[in-house]
Amino acid sequence: MPTASDSAPSGASTSDWRRLEPLELTPILEAALDTFYERGFHGTSVREIARRVGVTVPALYYHHDNKEGLLIALIEISTGNVLARAHAADAEGGDDPVARLSNVIEAIVLRMTTRARLAAIESEARYLGPENRERNRVVRKGIEQLVRRIIEDGVRTGVFDVDDAAETTRALLGMCQSIPRWYHAEGTLRPEEVALKYAAIALQTVGAKSAG
Repeated sequence: MPTASDSAPSGASTSDWRRLEPLELTPILEAALDTFYERGFHGTSVREIARRVGVTVPALYYHHDNKEGLLIALIEISTGNVLARAHAADAEGGDDPVARLSNVIEAIVLRMTTRARLAAIESEARYLGPENRERNRVVRKGIEQLVRRIIEDGVRTGVFDVDDAAETTRALLGMCQSIPRWYHAEGTLRPEEVALKYAAIALQTVGAKSAG
């Protein structure tokens, strides 16, 4: 079962973007998360989720329209206010592209590690219908545009050495998105340690130099 740290309210304050407040999932969403995580979207049946939570299928449908409704609910809890947190992390870096990129990558990785199980099922978003897929795409695109803008600012001010800002952005975000494949809360690295390591890797990737 997921721990309280697997989720956070989408409306949580971003003034301290490094902190993700815990929030318990409902029993139905806990069961859906377990089953999607273990079996994937297509390998999961609504009947199995209902069995795990101890309700009838009609009772489950009272709370969620269908299996896709369960998936998008979990994905939106996972993404929550990640874009707002990323913007807060960026703003804290002021005019320094090095601090801005480090902060934003740290914010992204903290979410990927603190909510690793939820983040892991985001890849199942490919099975969403057009409307829900577009809602998820908006968040992803917003983060991509933010990171790319920081990299372009760094190149323009001479503190980054990057030939292709768009491809570098995709490489950095792909690196972050792979974290749920290997990260486990019971491992030796705490989320904060992983976040700092990945921020350092990101700065090395863009050839960061001191803004001063």
